[in-house]
Amino acid sequence: MAEKSSIFDMIGPVMIGPSSSHTAGVVRIARAAIRVLGSLPTHATITFYNSFARTYEGHGSDRAIVAGLLDYPTDDKRIREAFEHAKAAGLQYTFQGIGNASTMHPNTIRLQLRDERTGSEVDVIGQSRGGGVIRIVEVDGFPCDFSAGLHTLIIDADDVKGSIAFIADVIAHDDCNIATMNVSRKGKNQVARQFIEIDSALSEVALQYLRHLRWVHQVRYIPAIE
Repeated sequence: MAEKSSIFDMIGPVMIGPSSSHTAGVVRIARAAIRVLGSLPTHATITFYNSFARTYEGHGSDRAIVAGLLDYPTDDKRIREAFEHAKAAGLQYTFQGIGNASTMHPNTIRLQLRDERTGSEVDVIGQSRGGGVIRIVEVDGFPCDFSAGLHTLIIDADDVKGSIAFIADVIAHDDCNIATMNVSRKGKNQVARQFIEIDSALSEVALQYLRHLRWVHQVRYIPAIE
């Protein structure tokens, strides 16, 4: 006798299909990346790895990633015509696939983005974990692990004693709870990058205070992405 399906087996993200891994997750990776960049890009090099490299055209991941770079949400009907919208917006992009990256998650995407208007660049690696869930695992060569489902701070600061505790104290005094924190540096006494997920929004006053600290170089704030 066939097993009956539960309603809970069919619930997933509200999205344009065909697959939450290949569309919703891909859109969300791109939307997270443009928030790290701080603007919509004018140029993008998009690399699909492993299973994504073999299926991105047939499963619509190519359109999904371009739609995300235009900041379209996962349920936006314009995803199907993303290439046409990108052309109208002046977004230039290239695709490439690497099918045998054994150290990477099967559904991995690398986005190398540039905004010629501001001179900003960013290099983001994300994973689509299924059901629309993503993890951003690297930014500009700094390892990290955040979902973009919570409010996220990315802080570049001098690698000085007490800096992590000081920043955590500022966040706590703004009545925000830290969910996860990942600190990465490329060498001792070099600039360290802190990736901090928090449960609620940080106030503009707290953000400006952090930005004006002498030993803080850059603060990027990414509100939670639906």
